[in-house]
Amino acid sequence: MTQSYLSSNDTICAISSANGTGAIALVRLTGQKAIEILNRIFVPSRRETSTGDFQFNKAIFGKIFIDGELLDEVIVTAFQNPYSYSGQDLVEISCHGSIYIQQQLIELLISNGARLAQPGEFTFRAFMNGKMDLSQAEAVADLIASNSETSHKMALKQMKGGFSGKISELRARLVHFASMIELELDFSEEDVEFANREDLKNLLTNINTEINKLRSSFSLGNVMKQGIPVAIAGKPNVGKSTLLNAILSEERALVSEIPGTTRDAIEDTININGINFRFIDTAGLRHTNDTIESMGIERTYEKLNQAWIVLYVFDITDITVDEIEDALTEIRNQLDDPSKTIILIGNKTDMLTESPHVFKHLVDLEAIFISAKRDENINLIAERLLDAVQLNQLTDQTIVYNMRHFEALNQASVSIGDITAGFEQGIPSDLIAIDIKQALHHLGTITGEITNEEILNSIFGRFCIGK
Repeated sequence: MTQSYLSSNDTICAISSANGTGAIALVRLTGQKAIEILNRIFVPSRRETSTGDFQFNKAIFGKIFIDGELLDEVIVTAFQNPYSYSGQDLVEISCHGSIYIQQQLIELLISNGARLAQPGEFTFRAFMNGKMDLSQAEAVADLIASNSETSHKMALKQMKGGFSGKISELRARLVHFASMIELELDFSEEDVEFANREDLKNLLTNINTEINKLRSSFSLGNVMKQGIPVAIAGKPNVGKSTLLNAILSEERALVSEIPGTTRDAIEDTININGINFRFIDTAGLRHTNDTIESMGIERTYEKLNQAWIVLYVFDITDITVDEIEDALTEIRNQLDDPSKTIILIGNKTDMLTESPHVFKHLVDLEAIFISAKRDENINLIAERLLDAVQLNQLTDQTIVYNMRHFEALNQASVSIGDITAGFEQGIPSDLIAIDIKQALHHLGTITGEITNEEILNSIFGRFCIGK
């Protein structure tokens, strides 16, 4: 970025609606001269409406002229500082969605003293003017980018300050802790202890427990944001690709009766009840001398480790109890997390002429019986996936899904550990105070109480222009 976000006293403008032609477009203008610029270009249709004393918080119909020529009939809404999104005077102009009209309107605003906004600059000003903290500002971008109900809910909760409140609470407890240590330093010559060391250790333990709880939620939050990875595994020719096509309701994967057709992972995403699931069709698991197929099987195990859930598909017409148990044992031995959810899928029920002898054992293993070819019982897989995700976690706790926040929490946890170790080793209070300040620093970077220009440019540079 050529211009720093920190030089933000001028008036900025941008198209805030999506690119391209539409019925309506929205152009935004904010800054000290927003109303002044508006008065130069906008003529209200009602004579009793005075442009010199613009009516805020009302939608006003009128016309915009360029050199005496009508450009468009528009609706203007103005918001007075500090009661606006940016915390400054802010104007929103709803015009017709012609690309020509949008471009002409932007050029008109610039010629009258505004400049084109940088990505995220409206939200940056909201942050700088105390309308939201940094984590809430980041949630605005996440809300715009959300493509599922769950990612929308997480971003909305963070934007409303749920995560910020938790961080502020932790910082407040640490600040109280720091004040006790600093007080002792002021009276160091008198060897006075203002805070009971056991109470402080208990406080540190409680703070670290809260931080670790937030850190542990990141794995859930991240996959909820990106889409929960679900690997489809099984022997060759059991119907994995047919199942993927049935789930996606399209011919996404090549289907063939020749074993080993799928030699690389095929991925696609589908939304089930507001949650994005990212399905991965993998190469068939078997012992082979084919070099290419062996590489595909190696990648299968990589995908199984990356997945949150594994769908193990088998041919219900050609399976034994021992084969299922051996397959599950082999898969779990290859997994970094052997406790990972594995859902058994008995496919090809359309080929059955009688109940299979392993039926009772499969029922005990909670297998799902389907016909991917006939698209039968696919809905049962969706239900089981939703059960495995445990949606109640989204409402019962604060979820961390931002990598920057996760790293800051990790660093804060390290500092808390250093403080605790310092107490145990009898380190002087002035050195412990340094670790306390480090922990406060890391937590402060999350909400923006402590930040720098480089971080701000990185965060807001990912926004769309006009937000």
